[in-house]
Amino acid sequence: MPNSSSISEFLLLPLADTRQLQLLHFWLLLGIYLAALLGNGLISTAVACDQRLHTPMYFFLLNLALLDLGCISTTLPKAMANALWDTRAISYTGCAAQLFFFVFFLSAEFSLLTIMSYDRYVAICKPLHYGTLMDSRACATMAAAAWGTGVLYSLLHTASTFSLPLCHGNVVNQFFCEIPQILKLSCSGSYLREVVFLIFSVFLGFGCFVFIVVSYVQIFLAVLRMPSDQGRHKAFSTCLPHLAVVSLFLSTIFFAYLKPPSISTAFLDLTLALLYSVLPPALNPIIYSMRNREIKHALRKVLQYALFQLP
Repeated sequence: MPNSSSISEFLLLPLADTRQLQLLHFWLLLGIYLAALLGNGLISTAVACDQRLHTPMYFFLLNLALLDLGCISTTLPKAMANALWDTRAISYTGCAAQLFFFVFFLSAEFSLLTIMSYDRYVAICKPLHYGTLMDSRACATMAAAAWGTGVLYSLLHTASTFSLPLCHGNVVNQFFCEIPQILKLSCSGSYLREVVFLIFSVFLGFGCFVFIVVSYVQIFLAVLRMPSDQGRHKAFSTCLPHLAVVSLFLSTIFFAYLKPPSISTAFLDLTLALLYSVLPPALNPIIYSMRNREIKHALRKVLQYALFQLP
């Protein structure tokens, strides 16, 4: 059996068995990828260019858009290239890099979503202290903590995963390199250290999930006590998109990583991976722009300026 020192490349799971379906999947993924690039790029540009959006909430939204761009750019380009050129190969170094960046962007996004729930909690439940608790230094520190946490977390898992001896071939049953699929290739009993890290990660993620739930319970209780309909509408318009993003992100990734092994199939694993790695980055710009008048106004200004600059 091969070991990790003799493996120079991995074979990823093909998205389809026939050439026609491979090309169809290429065009579908290309459309999704371009839509994600356009949506997140427009939101980033709008927040950066519109002075009225230079507030903590939109600062964190800008960071979320950048993380979404990084997350979807880690997995889809290689999958599209493999579908277009009818290949499955990814180099050992490329697989390690893909796993590192995917875990980095995913964990940093989870940390950022937790911070964004705290931002909404302070804005609605403690509005008189908002300027003090969420000043520019505090926001920059929290955003840096989210990105730094992603780097440290990803370094830990990538080093732990690729230090394992691989005795079960080089076929990864996923369209990109992810930790559970690499662990399946490791020698019996050698993956226990990484399993301990994953269990710790689950408890840490569950703690963040509880924090988000408690924050939103407090937010909704405060919103329901507001006397004016306009105040309630404004509060819901800023909170519901974030709650939708959190629900979509956590429900798919928790089910993907915590589902019983007895129901695990290649098709189910592939579908879930598409849901938590591709769908949130593509839908987040739509979710945030549909109910946010400030974002819509800023996007109109950006588009009008871009059209005006055309010859």
